[in-house]
Amino acid sequence: MRLHRLDITAFGPFGTTQSVDFDALSAAGLFLLHGPTGAGKTSVLDAVCYALYGSVPGARQGGQGTTLRSDHAAPATRTSVTLELTVAGRRLEITRQPPWERPKKRGAGTTVDKAQTWLRERDAATGAWKDLSRSHQEIGEEITQLLGMSREQFCQVVLLPQGDFARFLRADAEARGKLLGRLFDTHRFAEVEKRLADRRRATEARVRDGDADLLADAHRMQQAAGGAMELPELSPGEPGLADAVLTAAAVARSTAREQLTAAHCRLATAESVRAGAGRALDEARERHRLQRRFAEARERAERLRERSGAHDEDQARMERARKAETVAPALELRDSADAEHRRAAAAEERARALLPASLADAGPDGLAAAARRAAEELGGLESARRAERRLAELLHERAGLERQERADEEVREDAEAWLADWEAGRTALQDRIATAQQAATRAGELAARRDTARHRLEAARTRDRLTRDAETAAEQAGTVREQALAARQHWLDLKEQRLGGIAAELAAGLTDGAPCAVCGATEHPAPARRVAGHVDRETEERALTDYQHAEDRRAEADRRLARVREELAAAGAGAGDTPAEQLARELDEAEREYARAREAASALHAAQEELRAAEREHELRTAAQRDAAVRAAARVGHRERLDLERAALEGELAQARGNAPSVAARAGQLEREAALLTDAADAARTAEEAARRLKDADARLADAAFRAGFDTPRAAADALLDDDAHRQLQRRLDAWHDEEAAVRAVLAEPETAAAAREPAADLTAARQAAEDADRAVRDAASARDAAARRCAELDRLSARAAASVRRLGPLREEYDRVARMAALTAGTSAENERRMRLESYVLAARLEQVAAAATVRLRRMSSGRYTLVHSDDRTGRGRSGLGLHVVDAWTGRERDTATLSGGETFFASLALALGLADVVTDEAGGVRLDTLFIDEGFGSLDDQTLDEVLDVLDSLRERDRSVGIVSHVPDLRRRIHAQLEVEKDRSGSRLRQRGT
Repeated sequence: MRLHRLDITAFGPFGTTQSVDFDALSAAGLFLLHGPTGAGKTSVLDAVCYALYGSVPGARQGGQGTTLRSDHAAPATRTSVTLELTVAGRRLEITRQPPWERPKKRGAGTTVDKAQTWLRERDAATGAWKDLSRSHQEIGEEITQLLGMSREQFCQVVLLPQGDFARFLRADAEARGKLLGRLFDTHRFAEVEKRLADRRRATEARVRDGDADLLADAHRMQQAAGGAMELPELSPGEPGLADAVLTAAAVARSTAREQLTAAHCRLATAESVRAGAGRALDEARERHRLQRRFAEARERAERLRERSGAHDEDQARMERARKAETVAPALELRDSADAEHRRAAAAEERARALLPASLADAGPDGLAAAARRAAEELGGLESARRAERRLAELLHERAGLERQERADEEVREDAEAWLADWEAGRTALQDRIATAQQAATRAGELAARRDTARHRLEAARTRDRLTRDAETAAEQAGTVREQALAARQHWLDLKEQRLGGIAAELAAGLTDGAPCAVCGATEHPAPARRVAGHVDRETEERALTDYQHAEDRRAEADRRLARVREELAAAGAGAGDTPAEQLARELDEAEREYARAREAASALHAAQEELRAAEREHELRTAAQRDAAVRAAARVGHRERLDLERAALEGELAQARGNAPSVAARAGQLEREAALLTDAADAARTAEEAARRLKDADARLADAAFRAGFDTPRAAADALLDDDAHRQLQRRLDAWHDEEAAVRAVLAEPETAAAAREPAADLTAARQAAEDADRAVRDAASARDAAARRCAELDRLSARAAASVRRLGPLREEYDRVARMAALTAGTSAENERRMRLESYVLAARLEQVAAAATVRLRRMSSGRYTLVHSDDRTGRGRSGLGLHVVDAWTGRERDTATLSGGETFFASLALALGLADVVTDEAGGVRLDTLFIDEGFGSLDDQTLDEVLDVLDSLRERDRSVGIVSHVPDLRRRIHAQLEVEKDRSGSRLRQRGT
C-alpha cells in the first residue's frame, strides 16, 4: 500500500482545505510530521484512517459526524476527506463526507445531510478515473479485502502508536491476549471446534450411507454384465451384503473375461488372413517392379554397344600413360635415398665423437652389446631405488608415531586433571540450579504482592490529590454561584428600570405624519421625555449575556465538583484509610524483596546451560582418554615392525650404492652411459641402412624403365599425361565402366530375370482381397473392444464396491480422530498439558513470532544489548503462553519488560511495534506496506540511541518504502530534511511541506 495524496476539508483542527503530497514526501524515504502540541499532527493520521475505514483510531473511533467537523470551518463548508493510494497494483481514490448539520437553504434552522462515500479507480492505460461504487458497505468490504487488515490491525501496523506498545510491554497476560486477539482476528480459530463437530457428524452419516452406496454399485454391475449376474434379495444394512455383492461381482468378471478370450481368438484368426492377403499384394507389386526394371536394362545395353569404338581408343591411351607412371616413383626414390645417406653419415660421426676412445671404432653390434650391459646393471638398481624410497617413508612414519605418542600423552594428562574435579563441580552446579528454581517460585509470589501494593499506593495518592481538588472545587463552586446570583440580580434591576422608561424610548422614534407604533395616531402633541439614568435595550442585553455566562460557569463548576467527588469515592474504595506514606514503604519493601528474588532466579538459565556444557565436556574428556589409551597400545607393535624393516633396507642399500653417494646417483651414471651407447649404435645402423637403400634405388630405377617397355627413363617420362588430360580421360573411362557394370548387374539378377519370364502381375485382384481381409479384422476388433469394455466396466465397478467395503473401517477411525481433535482444541483433553484452547495456543505462537521479529531491530537499536524472549509460563489464574521478557546481554540476566527505563521502553516498544507490523502483514497475506507512520516517543532518547533508531527506520526504506515520523523533537528537524509542518493559529491549523 502506497499513499499518494490526501485532501482534508473542515476536518479536526483544519478549518479550510489542506493537501498533503505523499509522493513528494516519500521521495526522501524518511519524512517528519511535526508541529506544536494540539496543532493537529495526529489528525492527519486520523484522516488517513477515516478515509480507508470510515472511522478514526483508538479512543477517537466513536468520533462521527459533527464531532469530526472543525470548529473553525465556515457554516457553508462541508467536512470532507479524499485519499489517493495504490494498493494491490490498483490506483484508487476514496472520498468520505460524514453527516453534516448545515443551515437550511430556505428559512431559519438547520438540516442534516447524510454521510457520502465515493470510490474511483484510475485506468492504467488511459489515465482516466472511473466510478466504482457509492455504497458505504461495498466500499468498506472492497478496501478491507484489498488491504487484508481490519481497522485495528491497520492502526497498529501502519500508524504504530508507541504509547499502546509501551503499555503492552508492561501489561499482564490478559491485556496482551485482548490486543493480540484483535490484531490477528483469532476468533476464527473458535470456528475450528465447530467444524470438527460438524465433521464428526458428517463422518457418522457417511458410515450409515456406506451400505446404500455398495448396493447401488451392485445394481450397476448387474446392468453392465447384461443379465449374467445374479444378486440376492438384500437391503442396505443387512448382514452379508458386502460378501454377497463381492462374490457375484467375481462371477460376472470371470464370465466377461471368457467372452473376451473368445473375441481375442476370432480377432487373431482374422488378422492372420489379412496378413496373407497383404503378402500376396506385396508379391504382385514386387513382380511388376522387376519386370519394368529388366526392360530398362536391355535398352541401356544397346546404347553401350553403339559407343564401343571410342571407348577402345581411350583405353589404349590410358594404358601407355599408366606404364610411364611406374617409372616416376623409382626416380623420386633414388633422389630421396641419396639425401638420406648423406644425413645418416653425418649423424654417425657426431655420435661416435661422444664415446670413449676404446669404443670409437666399434661396429653397431659392439656398441649395442655395451649398451645392453649398462641397461642390465641399471635394471638391477630398480629394486634398490624402491628400497631407498621405502626407507624414507619408514623414517617419516616413525617420526609421525612419536608425534602421536606425545599428543596422546598430553590428552591423557589433561583429561585426568579435568576429571579429578568433575564430581565436585557437578554437585555445585546442581545446588545452584535448585537455589535458582526456589528463587523463581518466590519471585512469582512476590510479584503478585508487589502489584497489589503498587495499585493501593496509586489509589492512595489519587485519593489524597482528589481530596485537595474537591476542597478547591467546592470553594470555586461557591464563588461562582455567588457571582451568578449577583449577575442575575443586576440584570433584573436593569430590566425593571428599562420597563419603567419604555414610553420615552418609544417616543424617541416618533416622526410627524408617521403613525404611532402603539396607538396609530399620526399627530404626537406630547411625546414622553427620557429621564436621567434611563436604561436602553443594549445595556439590558449586555447584562443578560453576563448573567448567562455566569450561569454557565456555575453549572461547569458544579459538574467539576461532582466529578471530583465521584473520583474521590472510587479512589477511597481502592486505597482505604491507610496513609500513602505507609503504602509507599510497603511497596518499597515489596520491590526490594522481588528484586532480590528475581536476581537470584535469573541465574537459573545460566546454571542449567553450564551444567549441560559440563556434562558434554565430561563425555568428551572420557572418550578422549579412552581413545588415547587404545592408540598407544596399537603403536607398540607398529613401531617394532618399522624398526625391523628399516634395518633390512639399510643393509640392502649399502651393497647397491657401491662408490656412489646414493642409489640415485649410481643410476644416473648408468642411464647416461647406456643412452650414449644406444644413440651411437642406432646412428651406425642407420648409416649402413641408408647406403644399402641408395644402391637398391639405382637398381630399381633401371629395372622399372625396362619392365615398363621403355629403352630409357626419358622415354617413359615423355609418355606421361598432365593432370587435366589424365582426369578427363579417366572420367570418360569410369563413366563407361560404371554404366556397363550397372547394366550387367541388373541383367544378372536372378529375381529380375525370373520375373521377366513370368506373366504380368494382377494388382487389382490382390488389392480387392486385401481390402476384404481388413474389413473382417475391423469387425472382429469391434467385438473384442465391446468385450473389453464390459470387462473394464465390471472391474471398475467391482473395485469401487471393494473400496466402499474398505472405506467403512477407516471412516470409523476418522471419527475417533475427529473426536480426539475436538477435545484437544477445546482444552479438555488430557493430552493438552497446559489446558490451552486453540485460540490461546495461536496467540502464544503469534507472540513468539512478534518477539523474534522485534528482536532483530531491538538488538540493532540497543547495540546488541537487549533481546525479547517469549515465555510459556502460566501466571496465576491468567492465560499461559503470553509472557514477555527481555534478556540483557551485559548482565546475562532475563528480566521483566516492565523494568525497562523510559528510553529503553521507547525503543523496545518501537521494535515490538515494527515486529508486530511484520507479523500482521504476513498474517494478512503479505500485503506490501510502502508507507508507515511512527507516533512520538523520540524525546526520551540520547543522541547515540537516536542515531541507531533512525538507522533502523532508514532500513525500512528498502524497496522504495517511506516512513513518516510524528514528533515535535527539535533535533529531528535537523536530521530529517523532508518535513510536513502543522501550523496553528486562532483561525485553525494549516499544513506546509518543506524539503520536498
